Amino acid sequence: MRIIIRLLGFLNKYWKRVTLAYVCLFLSVGFSLGMPELVKQAIDRGIGYDPLTNTMSGSTSLLVWLGIAVLAVAALRGVFAFGQTYLGEYISQRVAYDIRNLFYDRVQRLSFAFHDTAQTGQLMSRATQDVEAVRFFISMGGLRILYVFITFAGICALLFIMNWRLALIGIASMPLIGYLATVVGTRLRPIWTNVQQGIALLGTILQENLSGVKVVRAFTQEKYESRKFKQQAKELYDDNIKASKIRAFNMPLMSFILVLASGVIVWVGGSEILAGRLTGGELIQFYLYLAMMAMPIRMMGMMVNMVSRGVSAGARIFEVLDTESAVTEKPGAIELDGVQGLVRFERVSFSYDSANPYEIMGPVLDNINLEARPGEMVALLGMTGSGKSTLINLIPRFYDVTSGSITIDGIDIRNGTLNSLRSNIGIVQQDVFLFTATIADNIAYGAVDASMDDIVAASKAAQLHEFIESLPEGYDTWVGERGLTLSGGQRQRLAIARTLLIDPRILIFDDSTSSVDTETEFLIQKALRELMKGRTTFVIAQRLQTVRDADQILVLDKGTIAERGSHTELLQNGTIYRHIYEIQLRDQEEALSRRYDES
Repeated sequence: MRIIIRLLGFLNKYWKRVTLAYVCLFLSVGFSLGMPELVKQAIDRGIGYDPLTNTMSGSTSLLVWLGIAVLAVAALRGVFAFGQTYLGEYISQRVAYDIRNLFYDRVQRLSFAFHDTAQTGQLMSRATQDVEAVRFFISMGGLRILYVFITFAGICALLFIMNWRLALIGIASMPLIGYLATVVGTRLRPIWTNVQQGIALLGTILQENLSGVKVVRAFTQEKYESRKFKQQAKELYDDNIKASKIRAFNMPLMSFILVLASGVIVWVGGSEILAGRLTGGELIQFYLYLAMMAMPIRMMGMMVNMVSRGVSAGARIFEVLDTESAVTEKPGAIELDGVQGLVRFERVSFSYDSANPYEIMGPVLDNINLEARPGEMVALLGMTGSGKSTLINLIPRFYDVTSGSITIDGIDIRNGTLNSLRSNIGIVQQDVFLFTATIADNIAYGAVDASMDDIVAASKAAQLHEFIESLPEGYDTWVGERGLTLSGGQRQRLAIARTLLIDPRILIFDDSTSSVDTETEFLIQKALRELMKGRTTFVIAQRLQTVRDADQILVLDKGTIAERGSHTELLQNGTIYRHIYEIQLRDQEEALSRRYDES
């Protein structure tokens, strides 16, 4: 019930149209209830047949006018029924629009801790399939439920006024039908929950398969992936069939109960006519009302299914909407303006949330202390899992420190707004993501108002301009999904250009030059030396040239800073650094020496 109340709460902002829809509903039901009375008058007065005397005393003119009245009432009923249906659909589409935007906005604002474990397919299913189920519930549920209640209550009152004996017979079947609806709803609700989850899992499998199609084919796992997809599709099929069986059994059973009651009414009603206590027109009127009652009763089966599915979908949507972000702004957070770029880590430790099912045991970072002055380049080295990526992810508050503090220009970053903090930080991530748009649009993603001259300047700085100009459509060339039409080095340089365009005070390069060849890297480094002046730069270093240019090198080991210093100092005194140099950097140094000798 709580989910239904929350879903109906989305109607509040459209209360005027909701009210008008209900007015149309009341008028539509009112004209519908008036129709049998006109039919009764047409039979008893227009035709005027008396079965006891076998005579007719009707009036042709009255019959004509009653026929016209029936047509007029039917037309008015149709107009108001249209208004009710149109308004219901309009309101439901607006509610679906609101929920989708609210859901998307919420997902955008949830912290990385949520996205680390959330499945893309599950989120896509909730934003599409589940919202559509809620829309159908809003469109049909609220109005139809009231329609059923008003129609049922109105017909029951009229039946008892007409003939209480026949009314009791007609109403006697209602408790059984209500019981059936309750039982069916109880059985359908968990099944529809499984169906919604099954659709989400199917979407997840499909999304992962399409994203990793090269891996699938490289390891010849097409048959395995097909079996996995078919198995999930079969489970979804079985749940849908199970729900269909319950629905298929429910509707005919309700109809049979109504037909059985109708047969008894015909028999008893005929006896009442022969006894002179009921006219033929009244029996037809009674039977028409009973037939009208059959419609809302049959709709109970549909509504039980619809409400069950809508509630299940709503619960899945609210599960995301109610998720608290691990990273939030403090009340009264300040704008970080005029940032110079003095970054300090003071006794910083970090561990992943214990609620994370992929939690790494123990602290990922432990008692980190460092200072990076404006204009300095800090190179981070370490073996896999040493905490390099985690350290740089703490600066833009992708995660919050477990203990200690990070300050920029002496201000704790938790005291600033997230937008002002991140707008001062430029990031080139290890896995470069590009959007399906033009090259110019991708470069200007963080600065949508940038001029073409600015875009070209950033591209030149990233050593990308000549490549772009060699393309037939230049900067208007469309990049394929995730940028896969570009090489790894081209994507990397485009990401660098995108970051440089926003002119941040702090730069973060997560393995940013590992995907380019040595020659291209040399040119990029040459351009970056000028562009990094006055900016604090953190680099997860994989290349010797980056390490040599760094003002300070931090060597991380098991979440702590094991060694720090310059390249020369660490070669002389560092143990871990010298080991990394021997296995990763010596070959690069020899290659660079040969190149300089040749030049």
